Amino acid sequence: MLLKFTKMHGLGNDFVVIDAISQCVAITPEIAKKLGDRHFGVGCDQILVVESPTQPDIDFRYRIFNNDGTEVEQCGNGARCFAKFVRNRKLTGKSKILVETAGGIIELKLQKNQLITVNMGLPVLSPKEIPFLATQQQTTYKIPIEGSDLLISAISMGNPHAVLKVDDVCAVSVEFLGLAISKHALFPKQTNVGFMQVINPHEINLRVYERGAGETLACGSGACAAVVAGQLQGLLESPVTVNLTSGSLTIEWQGHEHPVMMTGPANTVYHGRINI
Repeated sequence: MLLKFTKMHGLGNDFVVIDAISQCVAITPEIAKKLGDRHFGVGCDQILVVESPTQPDIDFRYRIFNNDGTEVEQCGNGARCFAKFVRNRKLTGKSKILVETAGGIIELKLQKNQLITVNMGLPVLSPKEIPFLATQQQTTYKIPIEGSDLLISAISMGNPHAVLKVDDVCAVSVEFLGLAISKHALFPKQTNVGFMQVINPHEINLRVYERGAGETLACGSGACAAVVAGQLQGLLESPVTVNLTSGSLTIEWQGHEHPVMMTGPANTVYHGRINI
């Protein structure tokens, strides 16, 4: 089968975007894994699939696969690329788009300055809903790793995140600690892991290990989770500039009962076709 695709990225977090509305295709975990392979496929962190909605008054359905074939609930950088893709492909003429994901409904807004704002919804702090195994909700939790207790925040932004405050993101073994925390037994569905360095109350540096993908150049939902964690600990104040490996995002959160708003760029790299 000849499959049309578009290669995109949000601050270097790269995606293969598939229009499953205009072409008849069903993306399976096996196909996603082949597409995501950087040696034998197109190569990317995640595969984004644009589908027709299953709910009334919603514009699209948005599915996300990691490059190992696992399907996940949410991807903030991918959401911005999704918004640019459906506008550029003329699948919609709207500047405000409602999209259903496995993590819930999200709202995407295309700004006149070419940046895209994503309403990421309310952060989930209840351990049961994240999911995270804890007897009660806390701002931080101790998690045993290699004989030591690390202090983390556990948050869901439609997908689970652990956030760890560090002194210097450049000095952290992201692959080692990220993998250990990501697959820890306290996270039944595994988790993404953010390593946060606070510069001042309105700026942080962040590196993120994404479950099923490893460290990526940027993670939008991870940026949101880190800002929520920092504000809950009294370390940050909205708005916050989040400096990721390949660029920055602006995150705003007005506190409990308010959604997290993420603003940043999305870029198209090229269009292509591949036999699968």
